[in-house]
Amino acid sequence: MKVDAITRRRGAAALVGALLAGGISWPLQEWHWGRGLQYASYDLLQVVRGDVRVNEAVVVYLDDASHEKLNQSRAAPWDRALHARLIDRLTQAGARAIVFDVIFSDEIPAKAEADARLVAAVKNSARVILGAENIQTGPLTKTVVPPFDALIDAAAGIGSVEILPDRDFAVRQHTPEDPKQDQIPHLSWATAEWLKAPATQRSGVRYAPRWVCYYGAPGTIPGFSFYQCLEPGQIEDAVFRDRVVFVGARLMTKFSGDRKDEYRNPYSFFLSLGEDQSQLGKRAPFISGVEVQATMFLNLWRGDWLNRWSAGMEITILLVLGALIGAGLAWLRPVPATIVAVTAVVGILLGAYGMFMGPRVWFPWVILVCQVTLALAWSVLFNSVQLYVQKRLQDQTLRLFLPPTLVKKFSHDPALLKPGAKEGEITIFFSDIADFTNWSQGLDPDELAHLMNGYFETAVAQCIHRTEGTLVKYIGDAIFAFWNAPDQQVDHARRACEAALHFRRLPPQRVRGQLLITRIGIHTGRANVGNFGSTDRVDYTALGENVNLASRLEGLNKYLGTDCLLSRATRDQVGDAVITRRLGQFQLKGFDQPVEVFELLDWANQADPTRPWREAFEQALANFEARDIELAQAGFQQVLELRPGDLASKQYLSRIEDLRRQDLGDEWATHTIVREK
Repeated sequence: MKVDAITRRRGAAALVGALLAGGISWPLQEWHWGRGLQYASYDLLQVVRGDVRVNEAVVVYLDDASHEKLNQSRAAPWDRALHARLIDRLTQAGARAIVFDVIFSDEIPAKAEADARLVAAVKNSARVILGAENIQTGPLTKTVVPPFDALIDAAAGIGSVEILPDRDFAVRQHTPEDPKQDQIPHLSWATAEWLKAPATQRSGVRYAPRWVCYYGAPGTIPGFSFYQCLEPGQIEDAVFRDRVVFVGARLMTKFSGDRKDEYRNPYSFFLSLGEDQSQLGKRAPFISGVEVQATMFLNLWRGDWLNRWSAGMEITILLVLGALIGAGLAWLRPVPATIVAVTAVVGILLGAYGMFMGPRVWFPWVILVCQVTLALAWSVLFNSVQLYVQKRLQDQTLRLFLPPTLVKKFSHDPALLKPGAKEGEITIFFSDIADFTNWSQGLDPDELAHLMNGYFETAVAQCIHRTEGTLVKYIGDAIFAFWNAPDQQVDHARRACEAALHFRRLPPQRVRGQLLITRIGIHTGRANVGNFGSTDRVDYTALGENVNLASRLEGLNKYLGTDCLLSRATRDQVGDAVITRRLGQFQLKGFDQPVEVFELLDWANQADPTRPWREAFEQALANFEARDIELAQAGFQQVLELRPGDLASKQYLSRIEDLRRQDLGDEWATHTIVREK
């Protein structure tokens, strides 16, 4: 009976999820406030794909620089003799076609000679496609404003320059043509048809919906200023040879700041609005109308425009998939539901991108992602209200006595709060503050508390937790931490060394003029890790002789004048990732066998500055271990010349002096016995 009730509740939740996720598809597809998701579906696919190289077309811009250089007014048509010169130049350069996104609608009697030169240039070129305006004059009628008659007779073709942007002023669709209204083809189609592009030879293509496939951000199609293209000396003929050259405006109106013939494109959101559009070659957030015309032509020429399913097919897919995911996720617990939802989103992304790159179809996949998100939200809400409350209470309890790295793990497994431990390999870290006892005696309790709280907070956040270490406890001014427990970390030795180097790079902190120096000992070995205590209170920690060894290494810093020491075990695991100095073997207090000790210096890419004195020390140490105290003494003195004040070298020189006063046998001990902690 209980199972049936749970099943009924989950069934009801699945029905609600199906209605929510499936039902939201229709308003998102049809209502105005869902258009942004459709636009994003189109835009993101092109942005993710990246730039595509364009070789077939070039754009010549009537830009601000050309206005200035050629002394042309922004309030009147350009001198048509300049257009004639450009046509002659491009024709001589071997341009495949010359397309004007410029309207030459009327003759100018006062400049009849310039008009005649333009007509002659167009006629002689025999490859010029001219633009015409296509104005909507009624619900089903359009009126064409063509070039003046002499130009029409001379041109290779004419086409409508009409561009229809979406509500956000981005051009996403090829300007649609209606055989009942449009008397002339679109400029891109007229150009492709004149060049006999394969797409124009197929029936049904011209009047079918086509979506623009952009080849990159604005400026991806090579472009040049009009004034640069008039003379062969500025731009080589090879730039235009066998290419279709589009000519049109690209400028910022100087009077009000409004853009002229400028549109957004899929990349606009991701490009800086402060980019200077007047500088060709830079990526500005707006694309010129003439570059849009060139892109539409290239789509036809290459046959790579985008398609879209019918509205009925899209809404059916969204309804069915939304209902399925909404119902399915309601049956799952939050974690499995999240995994399934993420997998579904990844599948949607891969499917959308595959359709985009393969059959060149785009669909409003972002709406489908929103449906999955809504379905997941409902699933989590339905399944986890009580679980969430319980988890919050448990987390608050855990945070009272466990470090943050353990809270997440223990909150999912309350059994881990019970006493018990496991043996495993960890990298153990001990630190303390040099001369803490001396300088802390002069501070009042509040000042000391404020100082230590700030020190611990910075050390833990910026060093230990930053490398995902587990903070065990504070012991006076000391910090005890380790890596590779409770979560496994393959590079635990490296993480501990990284934390030590982060300590070294913390901002200097002074107390009454005295610099605070943190000394660190790191050792890798096996230890018993777990909860030690009672059922009422546990302490997550590590026990064993390797823990004591790490503590002894920290104390050895004082003897050697170092700030971070590693054992051979840690040094072997971290490998060549860091620079170390071998300091020899030391028999630490409480241990019967000597331990080989290394000083941690820096990351491997910082080896050069310390190389001379490190190599000198290594040679001196090798001579000492070979029991050649004469060469060893000279070597350690050389180190002091290269690195004055090196306490490790001084300690070895002091020991050599002691050895000279002894009656040494052939096998005297080369390791150092440390009698203090």
